Amino acid sequence: MSRLDGRERWAYLGLAYMLLAASAIAAAFMDGGGRSALSRLAEPIAAWLAGLGDPAATGPGDPGAGGSSAGVVVLPPWPALAIVAAVWLAPIAWLHPRREARRGLVVAHYLVLILLAGALAATNPAFVVFASTGYPLAIALLPARLVMAGVTLTAVVTVAAQAGPGDHTTLLTVIAGVAVPLVLAGWYVSAEHDKRRRLVERLRASMAENADLHARLLDQARRAGVLDERHRLAGEIHDTVAQDLVALIGQIDAAGRATQDTARSRHLDQAAHLARRGLAEARRSVQALRPEPLEHARLPDALERMAASWSRVSGVHLAFEVTGTPVALSPDVETTLFRVAQEALANVAKHARASRTALTLSYTDELLLLDIRDDGAGFDPQKPADGFGLDGMRQRVRGAGGTVEIESEPGHGTAIAAAVPAIPAAEPVSMISETMASGKENG
Repeated sequence: MSRLDGRERWAYLGLAYMLLAASAIAAAFMDGGGRSALSRLAEPIAAWLAGLGDPAATGPGDPGAGGSSAGVVVLPPWPALAIVAAVWLAPIAWLHPRREARRGLVVAHYLVLILLAGALAATNPAFVVFASTGYPLAIALLPARLVMAGVTLTAVVTVAAQAGPGDHTTLLTVIAGVAVPLVLAGWYVSAEHDKRRRLVERLRASMAENADLHARLLDQARRAGVLDERHRLAGEIHDTVAQDLVALIGQIDAAGRATQDTARSRHLDQAAHLARRGLAEARRSVQALRPEPLEHARLPDALERMAASWSRVSGVHLAFEVTGTPVALSPDVETTLFRVAQEALANVAKHARASRTALTLSYTDELLLLDIRDDGAGFDPQKPADGFGLDGMRQRVRGAGGTVEIESEPGHGTAIAAAVPAIPAAEPVSMISETMASGKENG
């Protein structure tokens, strides 16, 4: 029980007793006379009891004196009813905090209380004041859908208690024209209020659930961002710094084996160039910049220069070809294919022992194709690879909305085919997947 309930129950109980006391005092004064208050209170009870023992002691049709006639209800005098009402009010303090758990008991107690108030008002008009306690108690005790019914019942009982024998038509009019519509309207309004309350509760529960889901999504997005950045850096380091370091080691080894100063100097110069390039690419990778060759040239030109440099360093003949009409594409698309070409050629230099290599860049209306073929040792694509190269290549191409196919067989060379959407430079990278989907539908 809340502190507010503890205060309210005593407030309502005190109000009811105060109205009962005020009505009893007013009724005693209305009885009048020079007798003492105690005698005025005891006399109606004694007369009523005498009337019950001797029905002929009072005139017919005079219920106020204790007798009765046919069809007339004989009520006890108001002091007796007031005592009963005072006793009946006491459980309000106990019922108020339990009004939700014991609704049936609360409603029954309220109905009896209203009947007592009506009986008191019928015996003495002063108790109309006490009958009005039904209004606040209806709000305090009854369920929401019965509040208006309780208020209406209090009003009807109050009017009926004061009505004379010839006012039956007026009572029917009040009940049919006022009470019933009020009860129905109160029930409807309470029902709508309950619907809104349940809706608000569901909305609050949904908001709490959404807040929790939002927090989990943010955490997952943060984790995904961290993993994506790790993959990006790993790919950049593998495709740039690691490859340049491998080539640098090869040039230093070649310089150590050279017998002529000219050859040694050429290898050392090439090693220094690779070291500077690797350092520059490492800085660009950290800053998430495009490869340096693509900053100042279009993709075909950058691939051609990279292929010529690779062939010169590796000593393997490379045939480069461009088909279709070159167009400016999204930076991410061009970066993806440039890195794929770098990784594929690095693998040829390290593992293939090839004598000839071909690199073909093909422009179509919807796709950009890159093919790298060699006549080297080949490998089994089904066997898991220890390095990062092939997996990184696949991740890059999938990130751009494309596909990679690798065909190889031991002793018969290797062919790598990468296809990515031909997204123009003006379109956002987020449209890659949509372009791929439309391309498949049109195909």
